Amino acid sequence: MSPVEPDLHADAIESLYARGVTDGLPVVPPTRALVARAVAATGRAAGELVALVPPNYGRATVEKIAINAVMAGCRPEYLPVVIAAVDAACDEAFDLHGVSATTNAPSPLVIVNGPIRAALEINSGAGVFGSGARANATIGRALRLVCVNLGGAKPGAVSMSTLAHPGRYTYCIGEHEEASPWESLAVEHGFAPEQSTVALLAADAPLGVYAQRSRTPEDLLPTIAASMAVISHHRMTHWGDTLLVLSPEHAKIFGDAGWKKSDVRRWLHDRLRWPVRELLPGRDGGEGLPEHVLAKFRDPASETEMIPKFRAPENIKLVVAGGTAGRFSAIVPGWTFSKGSNLVFRRILP
Repeated sequence: MSPVEPDLHADAIESLYARGVTDGLPVVPPTRALVARAVAATGRAAGELVALVPPNYGRATVEKIAINAVMAGCRPEYLPVVIAAVDAACDEAFDLHGVSATTNAPSPLVIVNGPIRAALEINSGAGVFGSGARANATIGRALRLVCVNLGGAKPGAVSMSTLAHPGRYTYCIGEHEEASPWESLAVEHGFAPEQSTVALLAADAPLGVYAQRSRTPEDLLPTIAASMAVISHHRMTHWGDTLLVLSPEHAKIFGDAGWKKSDVRRWLHDRLRWPVRELLPGRDGGEGLPEHVLAKFRDPASETEMIPKFRAPENIKLVVAGGTAGRFSAIVPGWTFSKGSNLVFRRILP
């Protein structure tokens, strides 16, 4: 697609909807002037290729990303974040082809760390997954429009999700770094505190965890674990990258007790394991271990070997976000069928 000029004799919003290049909501018509302004804010050439966007491998140049960002309502200064997010989404480790075409429901979740979070007023506090912050709303929406318009992930055509979820309109949060007792997600993965980054997770909708009476890690963790146990279904195992979003009040419980992120991950991983004999399909529900796993055991019905919910403790990613009042947290399941999708980082370039 290319920039368009408003038609004085027709409704440009209706025209863009009719062309199938929107997400169903009204968009900002991407005039040449608005697109040029957005491109200029990146300091990069309009024709510079950022990535090829699966599954159609459309050319995501700076200009084409800018067109989608303008339609999403982005301010020009948001463009470096959008470009980094597009680059991350097209990393093979993210598997955007699978994310876009699966009958499951994942959508790219953008997690922003570093100084740019405050500079752009990206919400990391109260209502972090909700409405009200232009940066969150439009950055996530711009990435989604790129996936549709350049990657070809049109709902009902290539994107065949049975149910999907509202994150397929927009899905972007910041980490509430100031309220965390730990280093940020980005710093934990090797970036310096002064560097701004995006992390992308192919994510389902958040699952809220209510734990208002817990005051110690030993009280809080069993509640979180029981909620994490039902990711996908109560007998799903070998799960990959998943985000545990701790509210500041819940994170403080761990910080005050001297717990590290690694302690939380290890506790949850060890708790979320079950013997093979409890994972047989057809016992307490039709789901269970797949046949190729059961075939490894001589007598699965009596087998006591423990099978973990997550492949490794490191697959449980911890982020602190949300308002400072309220003992509520959230689990954001990743998409990990087959080889699945991994959490991918990109530095945001000025």
